[in-house]
Amino acid sequence: MRKWNRVLIPAFFAVCPMPLLADEGSHLNPADTAWILTSTGLVLFMTVPGLALFYGGLVRTKNVLSVLIQCFAVTSLVSVLWMVGGYSLALTGNDELQPWIGGMDRLFLRGLDAQALIGSLPESVFCMYHLSFAVFAPALMIGGVVERMRFSSLLMFSGLWLMFVYVPVCHWVWGGGWLAQWGVVDFAGGIVVHTTAGAATLTAAWLLGPRRGYPGMLVPPHNLTLTATGAGILWVGWHGFSAGSALMANGAAGLAMLTTHIAATAGALVWMGVEWIRYGRPTLLGIATGLIAGLGIVSPVAGFIGPFGALLLGVVAGTVCFFAIGGIKRGLGIDDALDVFPVHGVGGMVGALLLPVLSLSAFGGTGLPGGHSVAEQTGIQAIAVLVSAGWSVAISFGLLKLVDRIIGLRVSADEEIEGLDLSSHNGKGYHF
Repeated sequence: MRKWNRVLIPAFFAVCPMPLLADEGSHLNPADTAWILTSTGLVLFMTVPGLALFYGGLVRTKNVLSVLIQCFAVTSLVSVLWMVGGYSLALTGNDELQPWIGGMDRLFLRGLDAQALIGSLPESVFCMYHLSFAVFAPALMIGGVVERMRFSSLLMFSGLWLMFVYVPVCHWVWGGGWLAQWGVVDFAGGIVVHTTAGAATLTAAWLLGPRRGYPGMLVPPHNLTLTATGAGILWVGWHGFSAGSALMANGAAGLAMLTTHIAATAGALVWMGVEWIRYGRPTLLGIATGLIAGLGIVSPVAGFIGPFGALLLGVVAGTVCFFAIGGIKRGLGIDDALDVFPVHGVGGMVGALLLPVLSLSAFGGTGLPGGHSVAEQTGIQAIAVLVSAGWSVAISFGLLKLVDRIIGLRVSADEEIEGLDLSSHNGKGYHF
């Protein structure tokens, strides 16, 4: 095995609830490989078509195609960038700069063949699994800028954001970087994916400004059937996120799948109940949003908590994220159109911060990882959340300003009124 594997494998598995695998002389495990191949397909299925349909149904009829093509295009762009340099810089070792960024041995994935292993997995499977995470993070951000951002600007920003925000944070937490060395725990992306994407989305929505007529004009979803279909795909696919993050077909994967499902269902029921009490009727959009909030909040902790802890997390998600939407839209006046930050950003951050408490045996958890006390681990988690969110906000702000100077961020008023389907993509979602 290459020299960098001796750095990567211990660092990565230090934050996962599994026995450390052998480095030199490790052997392919067909069961683990089959499960991670399946999990990779599930996570990619979450983005296209899952997230595309979920978001597509929430916008107006004149913008549905724009959301679909944005999800497909971002998936394609990120996949190429991951091959060119994202994977190498995020998840390989670097003797000199290891705390900050990975190495360049795998630029263009050179040398990655069928015989290369990461622990018990083919390295190609490990690379592809993390590619599906890298795709999902910038795709999430589409929900905050729909119906008004230029397609070219979205692609430019997504590509730059991947390399300058996602890749460094991924390395810091999962690639043996300085946060991993401190003992930060993020089982399935609450910090790396949801915190960074949520913070960037809030920044982008603020810089872009609200959609025309917002908040006075009611902008109802045009097709909740599409949204429900997408939510169902996200629900099932999320098990690839959580259970796949064990990187083995073992009890940790099973526990992560169980806790993910319980948190999602509890979040859906609690959100529906809060909405029912507050507004007099439960809605499909409410139960779907609560479901997604429950999935997001459990991501950083899925392999460390028990079923009871997952139930508590779902209750938190169904209440905290519900009221966070009002705080962002009415309190700050930011048009995060599809509530990416209050659902994903807030959920991911809260889940990461609650990990030390809910991992205790008193709540049915597997115990604190790393041997820290609850107070120590909470402080470590808080630093990781603040650093990741702050880095994402600062770099995203600079990148958005750069993109705005080069090609402009927002479509013209006439294009926005006409709808992005026709003005940007020369098509219509429906012909009646």
